Amino acid sequence: MQNKICKLVLFRPEQDSILARLAELSHLMHRDPAALEQFTLQLCRMVNLAEELNLHGDLWHNYLTWFLLTSENPFTLSREYRADRDDLLSRLARQDLVIFRSLFTQNIAASAQALGLNCFDDLYMEPRTTASGRGMVGTLVSDMAAKLAAAASDEEFYQLLADHYAVHGVGLFGMGHAFRIEEKGEVSLRPIYNEDPVRLDDLVGYDQQKEQLVRNTLAFLEGKPANNVLLYGDSGSGKSTCIRALLHEYYPKGLRLIELYKHQFKSLADVIAMVKTRSCKFILFIDDLSFEDFEIEYKFLKAVIEGGIEARPDNLLIYATSNRRHLIKETWNDRSDMEHNGDIHRSDTLEEKLSLANRFGLAINFNSPSRQEYHRIVRTLADRAGITMEDAELFRKADAWEIRHGGVSGRAAQQFVNDLTCTS
Repeated sequence: MQNKICKLVLFRPEQDSILARLAELSHLMHRDPAALEQFTLQLCRMVNLAEELNLHGDLWHNYLTWFLLTSENPFTLSREYRADRDDLLSRLARQDLVIFRSLFTQNIAASAQALGLNCFDDLYMEPRTTASGRGMVGTLVSDMAAKLAAAASDEEFYQLLADHYAVHGVGLFGMGHAFRIEEKGEVSLRPIYNEDPVRLDDLVGYDQQKEQLVRNTLAFLEGKPANNVLLYGDSGSGKSTCIRALLHEYYPKGLRLIELYKHQFKSLADVIAMVKTRSCKFILFIDDLSFEDFEIEYKFLKAVIEGGIEARPDNLLIYATSNRRHLIKETWNDRSDMEHNGDIHRSDTLEEKLSLANRFGLAINFNSPSRQEYHRIVRTLADRAGITMEDAELFRKADAWEIRHGGVSGRAAQQFVNDLTCTS
């Protein structure tokens, strides 16, 4: 294995990667007792990776596939832009992938057994069922691993990967679909692998609002002009659910979601630098956005949306939710030019506060449902949950529930049905 790894050019593994360490250890195990311990450690690292990503099937094939799908190099990044040409990069990639195809036939389990590690007798992982179903990443890697293992030729092996890079991308953005920002030292993006699998059809009602949001998002994905979006209105009406659902509807088209919190606005420039040269389309998702009088973080957001020297990249939009239409707390004093707390021109202050909301080109209102609509939501959710209660009794209990649990809303309806399910 070591001889094969040394010949890699574009897909060369980092020194501390599982692949590099296994290759290094493969010819030492029979001569160095310490190598056996290190070999076991690398197998455990593979198992931990499979558990984290919910990989299933042949563990060695899954690991090699994960390595190939996350390897950012000149070839994979060029293929991310669907640049299919016969040049030096593609020739080097073909040479490397011939080596990787041969690695698929490497029997790591047999090597482990020969060393007395019988617990690794087949290196096979069963799919793990979780509350949210199988993760998208685990399914993506495991399905691709099975296709690569079954490839009938070196060219088919190459084409499977080249097509994947063109459709899904590569590296962090090719594997993950939703991300959160980490600010430990340097700003970085961390994939969220246990996304909420909600879809737009799961949200009952609000058809006009969903249509507006989908139309804008599709225009964005198709490279047409699209607006930043503010979803505002009553609590529990499904604003955040709509945005999260877009990810599961459109990630095959290249949509990615980055979750952003108010205290992270100062990192916006770093995040934009990470994504502006990639082929994916990114939505910066800001949930429950609002500001008090003393908070000034909104000025960072204003500059990014519109008004900064550096233009917002074409592959990024901002979708935010708020219970406030104008985002920043207003008072009656804001609507007067009378002096107040040392500020003479209060109408100027009002314009400053409204300017952030006005920079969202599309504002979609989510009101609480009417009583009739609330009953329709309850009935639909109850049917999905297999609850066969008569309408009169169901609606009577639903009305009693909403009085004690925050009023009429889609959230109250879902919580009511959840309670019925666990008590029936």
